[in-house]
Amino acid sequence: MVDLYIDIETYSSVDIKKSGLYRYVQAPDFEILLFAYSFNGAPVQIVDLAQGEQLPQEVISSINNPNVLKHAYNASFEWFCLSKYFGCMLPLDQWRCTMLHGLYCGYTAGLEATGEALGLPREKQKLSTGAALIRTFCVPCKPTKSNGHRTRTLPHHEPEKWELFKEYCKQDVRTEMEIERRLSAFPVPENEQRLWELDQVINARGVRVDRDLITGALALDETVTGELTMEAIRISGLDNPKSVQQLTRWLQEEMGEELTDLRKDTVRTLLKSDLESDVARRMLEIRQELSKTSTKKYAAMNEAVCDDGRVRGLLQFYGANRTGRWAGRLVQVQNLPRNYLETLEHARECVLGRKLDALKLIYGNVPDTLSQLIRTAFVPSEGRVFIVADFSAIEARVIAWLAREEWRNEVFRTHGKIYEASASQMFGVPIEKIVKGQPEYALRQKGKIAELALGYQGGVGALVTMGALDMGLTEDELPEIVQRWRQANKRIVDLWYAVENAALHTVRTCQPTGVNGLVFAREGDRQNGQDFLTITLPSGRKLYYARPFLAPNQWGNDSLHYYGMDQTSKKWTELDTYGGKLVENCVQAISRDCLAVAMQRLTAAGYEIAFHVHDEVIIDAYNADDLDRVCQIMSEPIPWVPGLLLKADGFFTKFYRKE
Repeated sequence: MVDLYIDIETYSSVDIKKSGLYRYVQAPDFEILLFAYSFNGAPVQIVDLAQGEQLPQEVISSINNPNVLKHAYNASFEWFCLSKYFGCMLPLDQWRCTMLHGLYCGYTAGLEATGEALGLPREKQKLSTGAALIRTFCVPCKPTKSNGHRTRTLPHHEPEKWELFKEYCKQDVRTEMEIERRLSAFPVPENEQRLWELDQVINARGVRVDRDLITGALALDETVTGELTMEAIRISGLDNPKSVQQLTRWLQEEMGEELTDLRKDTVRTLLKSDLESDVARRMLEIRQELSKTSTKKYAAMNEAVCDDGRVRGLLQFYGANRTGRWAGRLVQVQNLPRNYLETLEHARECVLGRKLDALKLIYGNVPDTLSQLIRTAFVPSEGRVFIVADFSAIEARVIAWLAREEWRNEVFRTHGKIYEASASQMFGVPIEKIVKGQPEYALRQKGKIAELALGYQGGVGALVTMGALDMGLTEDELPEIVQRWRQANKRIVDLWYAVENAALHTVRTCQPTGVNGLVFAREGDRQNGQDFLTITLPSGRKLYYARPFLAPNQWGNDSLHYYGMDQTSKKWTELDTYGGKLVENCVQAISRDCLAVAMQRLTAAGYEIAFHVHDEVIIDAYNADDLDRVCQIMSEPIPWVPGLLLKADGFFTKFYRKE
């Protein structure tokens, strides 16, 4: 097998960050400028396509040759761009993604960031001049008198920079090859490669959007925003009522109290309080409505929609590299507002007809209504329906299976009412009494919040974060809920500590340790400077924790530390973790692997997945009658998790929504 390492530089007038790869490549002025490559690690060659050079015959003949593996960092980009260049969809099974390899091994995304995290020597790292060179040659420029009013910089305009750009492109190939070499002892499993290929198929297929709904929503939002802004100006006399500084000062004078900030949570809390000033209340209400940022997703759809009315590239494979779960891109389908309206179809008709007065009369808060309708902008292909199916309580089922908490497994084996069953276990009340109309039904709320917040070693703080106080519970009740839940779930509590002890033992002794089907190991490659704590999941996939070590925690006990991406600072840095968090990683990773199996089975059965969100699959189906079959496929047992009780439920619909 021959390895061909590739990096390309391209031009398009479409902003790839806003519109995504697929619309970027669809632009009439899209072109490949540079093509850098290396066969089997030989010195990197560069082809200057922008200045008329042609790809060598050995490269052309390799592009469709199954005996040549094509490697690229974020290979989706090179694969789709070169598919456009050669006029056909290139075989995905011949491509390998170096970014996926890094993510699989616990590193971050981004060629430069990954090179730094791996400790590549300076001569093997991505050149820092790249961003400026890309701005020069890969995107349109502003026409000015000094540049002759041109809208694009060509090689002959900046010949010295162009030569540097060619070196930059070649250096990317060198960096990619070095990353592959450093990680060669820890290959991406074959099944993950197949899943990456399926992910490219789903992303390239895309999902149709209702353009009329999108344009209607944007127009109505602009009108309402203007009206609310003018009302705020009339009430307050402020020049710019959207200014946090101006509005804070005005509210403090009107209310006679200090305000720390005007974040969403603060505004919500203030509106729940007994405000003496009606005008202050109205200004806070306007602030709340104007800050409804979720309507920006309509603009994101509008930017990303391709010529055929479909949005593509919504999913990022291995986007959450601690667990391997997918992440959202462009419209961020993993973070869509929920819909609660019972008359979604009528609300859609009002937006399609731009009936602002009707929306105000019937639904009141127009920004909130538009927010709830965002999901419904995703629609099936012409003549089809969406089948929306998801796993029922997948994480609760997986943690019960992993911890061998038998009473919970029995719940899922029978009625499946985990909130009621949890309350029954916590408070010693027969589950038959926890039904609507009985006083014991109030316990269900406590069971629900406990289930949502406490499975991964969370305490009172986790209950508060999950909204316990907003659900009517008092702070005094919370410690008892934590205590009762842990008492009712002793095996899950034992699992937290068993997993933590296994990780500590393995890092300390370099000896593998097994816990309930999970295998902890210390794996390294001294020659390439790699050192990992790995957790082998039941599927055979591994979770990687780079450069693990032990250090005292705030109580003076050893705790696990490793290097990873800090989600707040977005920097590669030292992180620490504990048993409950490791259990969460494993449970979410196993849940992800179950979803992956379901998607592979659905695809093999001929179903076309439009996209998926967390544990939910949205299928672009010809026949609504296939719903039962889809749920049956998703509920089928998986050999590597014997005894795990999976259950899928779903519905069919003519636009995407939450049931």
